Amino acid sequence: MGDAPVPSMAASRPSGPVASETAAARLLAVLWVVSVTTGPWGAAAGGGEESLKCEDLRVGQYICKDPKINDATQEPVNCTNYTAHVPCFPAPNITCKDSGGNETHFTGNEIGFLKPISCRNVNGYSYKVAVALSLFLGWLGADRFYLGYPALGLLKFCTVGFCGIGSLIDFILISMQTGRKLHDVLPDMAQVPYKGLPLLPCTTPDSMQSWWRV
Repeated sequence: MGDAPVPSMAASRPSGPVASETAAARLLAVLWVVSVTTGPWGAAAGGGEESLKCEDLRVGQYICKDPKINDATQEPVNCTNYTAHVPCFPAPNITCKDSGGNETHFTGNEIGFLKPISCRNVNGYSYKVAVALSLFLGWLGADRFYLGYPALGLLKFCTVGFCGIGSLIDFILISMQTGRKLHDVLPDMAQVPYKGLPLLPCTTPDSMQSWWRV
């Protein structure tokens, strides 16, 4: 009785195209499993998505108050390092993490975060007064006394403005607003209201009024 033929290993292996299709199918299956376990469905199964921060809310989902303006400088009161912060209130029925990291369901009356706005560091000194003192009384150190530099002011007073050279240098520095305090001196443009100049009334000439009637 003859032995049955044993199939060869080469015959048991699939052909080239079939093998490539099988490998591609396995790769797609692995990628699908990874996407399900690490994607939003996996996050939901593992305890839900992470709550959105209130700072990341879109425009229209929150409202911010106007900053409190200083009447003298026309800049926000809490301006520090060229930045001020205004409180913002998320809209009702929005849940997000506030500035303290607490997940809160807002009703529209709670502060969700503080929004930074740009501003100018104005220390309240008058630019006109500083320039006038430097021009007329700079040789006595009056400009330095006014800007809060009593030591330099006394030194200029004793040396008659460093023989006039220091008075000239200080006048240039103050005019250009250069220095630690000088660049924060209240300039003339600070007199402009924070929300801009009021609109002037517009009158229409009689000729234009007759044209509109036509």
